[in-house]
Amino acid sequence: MRGICLVLALAWAGVMVAPLPAVAQTSQVIQQIVVTGNQRIEPETIASYMTVDIGDPFDPRLIDDSLKSLFATGLFADVSIRREGDSLIVQVVENPIINRIAFEGNRTLKSEELEAEVQLRPRTVYTRTKVQNDVARILEIYRRNGHFSATVEPKVIRQEQNRVDLVFEIDEGDPTRVREINFIGNEEYSDGSLREEIATKETAWYRIFTSDDTYDPDRLAYDQELLRRYYLANGYADFRVLSVVADLTPDRRDFFITFTIEEGPRYRFGEVDVISELRGLEPEDVEDDLTMDPGDWYDAQEVEDVVQDMTIDLGNRGFAFANVRPRAQRDRENLTIDVSFLVGEGEHIYVEQINIYGNFRTEDEVIRRQFKLAEGDAFNLARLQRSEKLVRELDFFNVVDVTTEPGSQPDTTVINVAVEEKSTGELSIGAGFSTFDSVLFNISIRERNLLGTGQRLSLDLALSSRRQTISLSFTEPYFLNRDLAAGFDIFKRRLDLQSESSFTQDNIGFVLRMAYPVTEHLRQSVYYSLSSTTIEDVDSDASIYVQDQEGTTVTSAIGNQLDYDRRNDALNPTSGYLLQAGQDFAGLGGNAKFFRQRVGATVYYPFAPDWTGSVKVEGGRIFGLFGETVRIQDRFFLGGSSLRGFEPAGVGPRDVKTGDSLGGNIFYSTSFELTVPLGLPRELGLTGRLFSDWGSLYGLDEDAITGVNAKNVEDENYIRGSVGIGFAYNSPLGPIRLDFSQAVRRLDYDRTEFFRFSFGTTF
Repeated sequence: MRGICLVLALAWAGVMVAPLPAVAQTSQVIQQIVVTGNQRIEPETIASYMTVDIGDPFDPRLIDDSLKSLFATGLFADVSIRREGDSLIVQVVENPIINRIAFEGNRTLKSEELEAEVQLRPRTVYTRTKVQNDVARILEIYRRNGHFSATVEPKVIRQEQNRVDLVFEIDEGDPTRVREINFIGNEEYSDGSLREEIATKETAWYRIFTSDDTYDPDRLAYDQELLRRYYLANGYADFRVLSVVADLTPDRRDFFITFTIEEGPRYRFGEVDVISELRGLEPEDVEDDLTMDPGDWYDAQEVEDVVQDMTIDLGNRGFAFANVRPRAQRDRENLTIDVSFLVGEGEHIYVEQINIYGNFRTEDEVIRRQFKLAEGDAFNLARLQRSEKLVRELDFFNVVDVTTEPGSQPDTTVINVAVEEKSTGELSIGAGFSTFDSVLFNISIRERNLLGTGQRLSLDLALSSRRQTISLSFTEPYFLNRDLAAGFDIFKRRLDLQSESSFTQDNIGFVLRMAYPVTEHLRQSVYYSLSSTTIEDVDSDASIYVQDQEGTTVTSAIGNQLDYDRRNDALNPTSGYLLQAGQDFAGLGGNAKFFRQRVGATVYYPFAPDWTGSVKVEGGRIFGLFGETVRIQDRFFLGGSSLRGFEPAGVGPRDVKTGDSLGGNIFYSTSFELTVPLGLPRELGLTGRLFSDWGSLYGLDEDAITGVNAKNVEDENYIRGSVGIGFAYNSPLGPIRLDFSQAVRRLDYDRTEFFRFSFGTTF
C-alpha cells in the first residue's frame, strides 16, 4: 500500500511540472489594438477616444468604459469590442456624413427659417438623436405659429462614400385658430373691450390678412402684459391676471382661451409732489414736469413718462447722475394713490463703450446720433430708454434690442445695441377716387435710408383729371453732423380750377429747407422757395377779376414754421395737442410781394376708450407789400375738406355774376369732432365720427375789386357752419373716407355739398 501511494505522489508531481498548454501561455495585457470597419476616421483617432491602451490588462470594466466612450462621440452607429489572443479588436460602423438638408411641404415657414433653427448642418455627422431633436424643434416652431396638427417625417437618402441627404417631409396641417376668448372676473370692462386690448384675436372671415387669430403661447404671455398696462393706465393699480388657460378642441383644430383676472378698485391720484435730495435743486424747479393733478384717474404710464421727462430735464440742468424714483402710497380706504418723485444722487456709472451689431447696411453713425448718451457720459437709464425709442422711430429695423453689461471697471457699463435691418425702399403704385380729383393715379419711388446714411430720396408722380404733379425730394437728416435736417424739393404742378374759378394753374419751382429741434417737443423749419406760376386757359366769360390775373408770376419767398407737438401719437392721436405757426415773406426778387401768416391749434381728449374728442382752430392772413395786390394763386380758399358741407372754394369772396371764386386774404375756421366706435372689432379699422365745422373767408384788397363790375363781387365776414357724420375705414386696399354734412349757416352765393368721398391705395 505504501508503494502505491508513492507511485501516485510521483505521478502528481510529474503533472505539476509538465509544460502548460499554448492558451495558458497568452499574455494578460493588451499587446495590440486593431480597428476595423472605419472609413474616414483614422485608427489612432479612434484609439484615442478609448479608456484602455496597449499595455493595460484585459479588464472588462475598462473595456466597457471604452465602448461607452466611443458611442458618446456620436461618430459611430455601432461599436463592438472583443479579445483575440493578445489583441483587442475594435469593430466600428461609422455614422454617415450629411451631404445636404432639405425641407419639403413647408409653405407657412420658409426653408431659410427652418435651417436657422435645426442643429444639423451639411458636412456634419448624422445621428438619430440629433435628427429626433431637430424634428421636435421643427414641430415646436410650427406650434408657435399655430399649426398644432403639423407632422414631420425625416427621410434619409444614402449616397456614395457613406454620405446621406436628409429630407424633412413636413405636413403643416391647417392652422390652429383661436375660436373663442373669454374673461372671468371683469366687471368694469366688457369681454369685447378687453379683446380689443390684447394681441390675440378670435378667428373671423375678415382676418384673412393676419395671423393674430392663430394660437401662439408667446403672444398670450404678451397679452397678459397688455392687459396689465391697460388696467394700470386706467387707475386699477391692484389688477392681476390670475391664470390663462388654453383648451385645445378634441379635433386639434381650435383653442378656447380663458383669462381669469382680478380688477380690484379704481384709484385716483392723491397728493403729487417732488422731494429733492440733490444739493442746489429745489422741488419747484422741476414741478413743471408733473402732468398729473390730484383727483385725476391714476395712470401708471403717465408716472413713467414723468420720470423720463424729469430725468432728461435734470440732465439738461447739469445733474448728470440724478436718479428719479417714483414712490406710490396707496390709500385703500379713500381709493387714492399719493405719488412722490424722489430726486436723488444715482450711482456714478459711466458709459465705457457702445457696441452696435446687425447693421450690415446702415452706418453706425446713423444709429449713434440717435443716442442721448455717448461714450464717456454719465450713464442714465431714462436717456437710454429715450435713445432706444429714437432708434426704433427711424423705422429702419425690424428689431432693436438695447442691453447693458458691466464694463472693464466697477464704475463703467457697456451698452450693446442689436438691430435687424428691414427694407427701406418703396415702390408704390396708387389708384383712388375723390369728389375733387375724380379718378387719381400715382406712382412713388422712395428710399428712406439711402446707401445706409439715413438720407431720404423720393420721386412722386400723380395724375388725375384735375391735377398733375411730379416732384423730386431729398433730405439729409443730420446736416453738418448736427441735428439739422436739410433738403430740397423740385416740383411741377398743373391744377384745373375751371369749375371753381375758370382758370388752370401751372406751377414750377424748387424749395430749399432746414428743420431742427428747439426743445424736446418744439421744432422749427425754415425754407426758401423760388417758383413760377402761370394762370392760363381763362374762360372768355370768366370774371374780369380772374381775367386780370392771367399771366406768369415769379415768387421768391422765405418762410418759417414752428410746431409744438405734445400728441401721444403723430398718426392716430387720442390725447395731447399740436400748436403750429408759420410765416411767408415774398419779395426777395420776383414780382410777387406779400407777407402771409398762418396759425393753428388742435387739442385731443379721450372721453372713454375709443371715444376721442378734438377741437381744431386755424386762421391766416395775407397782405401785399410795397403797394402790390395779392394775386389769386396766393390767396386762401376755404371749403371741401377744410370746411365740410361746402364745395372746395365754396365760401368766401365770389363774383356772383360768373360764379367764380376769387379767394380771400383772411380766414378762420374751427372744427369740432368726436370719434366714436361702431361696435365692430378695432382691427377692422372702421370708425365713425360726428363733426361740426365753422369758418369764414373774406378781405380782398380794395384795389383788387374796382370798376363797374365791383358790385358783382360779394365779400363779407360771415360765419358759415355745418354739421355732419362721417365714416373712416382703413381697408387692406387703402384708406376710405365718407362724410355726410349739411350746411346750417350759409350765404345765398355759397356752394354746398352733402357728400364727400375719397379712396386711395398703394400696392
